[in-house]
Amino acid sequence: MFKCLECINWKKTGIFAAGVAFGTAGIKILASKDAKKVYTNCTAAVLRGKECVMKTVNTVQENAEDIYADAKNINDERKAQEDAAMCEDTSKACGDTFEEVKTDEVSD
Repeated sequence: MFKCLECINWKKTGIFAAGVAFGTAGIKILASKDAKKVYTNCTAAVLRGKECVMKTVNTVQENAEDIYADAKNINDERKAQEDAAMCEDTSKACGDTFEEVKTDEVSD
């Protein structure tokens, strides 16, 4: 009868029994009223933190939209200036020929 007890690994059995005992005690501790108060306070703190983060995110997002709009306006103005400069260059190059044609038509 004692031979079957020799086959048991008492170290593993002891660890298992301790785990069951701590698990049972842990569940009771985690389900206690004091623990629930801690969970509630932690959850409230997380919600307050979330509100703060969301305010910051909204501010950054609004600033990013303003920056984007300003950058787009700058690029549009720059393109308009480049187009105007290109038209002036083209009209100067073509303007002499155009005036010569007008002058020739008038003198004929």
